[in-house]
Amino acid sequence: MTLNVETRHAVHQDHAKMMGTDELRKNFLTQGMFVTGEINLVYTHYDRFVMGGAVPGDGTLVLGEVAETRTPTFMDRREMGIVNIGDTGTVSLGDETFTLKQGDVLYLGMGAGEIIFAGAGRFYITSCPAHHTYPNRLITIADSKEVVLGDAETSNKRRINQFIHPQVMESCQLVLGYTALLEGSVWNTMPVHVHDRRMEAYLYWGMDDASRVMHLMGEPTETRHLVIANEEGTVSPPWSIHSGAGIGKYTFIWAMAGDNIDYTDMDFIQPADMK
Repeated sequence: MTLNVETRHAVHQDHAKMMGTDELRKNFLTQGMFVTGEINLVYTHYDRFVMGGAVPGDGTLVLGEVAETRTPTFMDRREMGIVNIGDTGTVSLGDETFTLKQGDVLYLGMGAGEIIFAGAGRFYITSCPAHHTYPNRLITIADSKEVVLGDAETSNKRRINQFIHPQVMESCQLVLGYTALLEGSVWNTMPVHVHDRRMEAYLYWGMDDASRVMHLMGEPTETRHLVIANEEGTVSPPWSIHSGAGIGKYTFIWAMAGDNIDYTDMDFIQPADMK
C-alpha cells in the first residue's frame, strides 16, 4: 500500500490577497485524494486538521503510524470522522468491524489504534486533535439529524444531514455532516458566513465529470474563487467565507475543528456587503 501525506501551512489573509490562481489552488484546493490502493492525507496547520482519502480496491489499506504526528499511531491523540462516498466497504480496528454503505459516517475516538480499510468504499477521512476518548460509532443517514434550509426562489434550497454533531452524538471538537442541493438549486451557504473560532474543510462529490463548482473564498470584502471538480476539496481558514454555486447536481461534506462545537456559531454577511 501507499501512504502519502502533504503538509499545508496556514496562510494569512493579507498574503491571500496577493495570490494568483495557481497559488490559491496550491494552498487551498485539495486534489488527488482518491486513488485506488492509496491513502492520501493533507495535514493542515489550521487547528491541525487532516483531510484525505482511502480507496482499498481489491486489497486492504492500513492507517497506522503517520510520521507528521510523531505518535505511535495516527489516532493516539486524535479523533476521526470517515464518510463513505463509494460502494459498500468496511473499516476495522481491533476486534470491531463496521460496514459502511454510501453516505454512512463512522466516528472513531481517540486511541482507536490501527485502522484497516477494505471493500468497494471510497473513504473520505477527516481528523483533528482530541482530549478525551468517545465511543466509536457508525451513524447511518437514518441516524443523522436532517435540516432543510433556503428557498427555491433564491436557488439555495438544500438538505443538511448532521452526523458528528452535538444533537446526534458527542465528540471533542470535530463536527461533520453534508449538504445536498435540492432540485433546481445551485447555491450553497448563501448568505455567506465566517466563524473565526473554527476552520472548515469541504469535499464536493456526486458530480459528473463535466460539472464544476465555483467555490467562493477570501475575506467578505476581498473575495477569491476556486473552480472545483468532483471529489476535490478545499481548506477554509477561519477568516474566509465558504460558499459556492454548481453546474448540476452536487453534494458537499463539511467538517470543522476549533474552539467550540456550536454549529450555529456563525457571523453572517449579506450579499450587499460583499465585494
